[in-house]
Amino acid sequence: MSDTITIFDTTLRDGEQSPGCSMTKPEKLDVAKALVELGVDVIEAGFPIASPGDFEAVQAISREFGDRTTICGLARCRKEDIDRARDALVDAENKRIHVFLATSSIHREFKLKMDKDEIVNTAIEMVKRAVDYCSNIEFSPEDAARTELDFLCEVIEKTIDAGATTVNIPDTVGYATPSHFRHVISYLKENVPNIDKAVISTHCHNDLGLAVANSLAAIEAGARQVECTINGLGERAGNAALEEIVMALKTRTDHYGCDVNINTSKLFPTSRLVSGIAGMIVQRNKAIVGQNAFAHEAGIHQHGILQERTTYEIMRPNDVGYVGTNLVLGKHSGRHAFRDRVTSLGYELDDETFQRVFDDFIALADKKKEVYDADIVALIENRMGDALEKWELIRFQAIAGTTMPTATVKLKAKDEEEVICDAATGDGPVDAIFRAIERVTGITARLEDYQVRSVSSGKDAQGEVLVSVTANGQIYHGKSVSTDIVEASAQAYLKALNKAIANSKTNDNGQES
Repeated sequence: MSDTITIFDTTLRDGEQSPGCSMTKPEKLDVAKALVELGVDVIEAGFPIASPGDFEAVQAISREFGDRTTICGLARCRKEDIDRARDALVDAENKRIHVFLATSSIHREFKLKMDKDEIVNTAIEMVKRAVDYCSNIEFSPEDAARTELDFLCEVIEKTIDAGATTVNIPDTVGYATPSHFRHVISYLKENVPNIDKAVISTHCHNDLGLAVANSLAAIEAGARQVECTINGLGERAGNAALEEIVMALKTRTDHYGCDVNINTSKLFPTSRLVSGIAGMIVQRNKAIVGQNAFAHEAGIHQHGILQERTTYEIMRPNDVGYVGTNLVLGKHSGRHAFRDRVTSLGYELDDETFQRVFDDFIALADKKKEVYDADIVALIENRMGDALEKWELIRFQAIAGTTMPTATVKLKAKDEEEVICDAATGDGPVDAIFRAIERVTGITARLEDYQVRSVSSGKDAQGEVLVSVTANGQIYHGKSVSTDIVEASAQAYLKALNKAIANSKTNDNGQES
């Protein structure tokens, strides 16, 4: 039994199924790149038959990263699903087809309308079909945690005989408790004769807040793969959080006796990236990657930390790449010092992007006395995805008050000299700016979510604005930072609309524009 746990990340498949968390193809490639650098063993890149966009994303990720990690595509126990997954993964050097079929009595009766024999026979047939295309096959009996144990054993045994190399035990609706789930895994190990021919995996949902606890209980019972997502994204209350699983195993090797192939210093940057792309702000007190994860307010805690860090910290901030509010640079800092700090924060920027971020830093240093690590990270993230931008905000002016709020904006189209100016009114300065931007771009959107938070501390802190909009029937996210939250709001909204424009061009041309 291996003491290394396989980390199977499903952020791009199950995570994207979170309401409002859809990602464009370029965004999925950015997340996949981050997951590869993080050291994830298997990336479930999508559900190829779900849509042409999902197929293209899995195909692109397979071509780009299939030689560096295993790329997985999901398929129901249907011929067309499996064939579509095969086609999407064809260019991946390392690939896996993940086949699933529900097995619990409630799913058999109400969803599938199939009896036990039909379930078993279909599972065997479809696993064998997948094996014809790929030697690395995973089978999941959906809702396994609520499936009769004897029947679950039968399905697992026969799908392993059919060629499954990984058998995943999903707690699909987050029903299990740690003792319950540990018993399920132990029962399978004791009662499935050929269980040693496959890796046991877990896929736990967080409906009762127990996804991580259940996954760790399964590891104690012998599971050697964990399916998880960055920030715990996923259906309903989400999945087991990758960062929590990894750091639990790393911090408590004395208990679990297991290791992972994860570069933990990339956890915090990857969390930030996914948060911005998916439009889901991480709660401040979130374990491992929340803003308060390494904050110490109580005097007794602060005193203890000063005397000996381990009194109140079981992990070091740099273990997970945490970026706090350490003062590092000012307006007199040079390019060399700034580049050195960017590198130490874990970012590799091309020359053009670096220059833009450095210019932003100089402008910020003129506005505020103290520039923190968190400010620099926000500036870097603010420039990511610039290649998608059709429109650039040149200038804006907003008027608020008890009279009618108004806003004027000047936008410039990429690769064009003309600057277009327009104005609008609204029920506040931010609404007026959004309406004026829509008039210039010709895109009408519905604002679904609008969030503002402080990047660091102080009256001169940068405000980070995250918006989610619906345009042309799809959801897009935009994020921006500025010491002026009205400006950050305008830039964030414009970024979301730029993504909508880029996506419409992709759909019109059938390829990336």
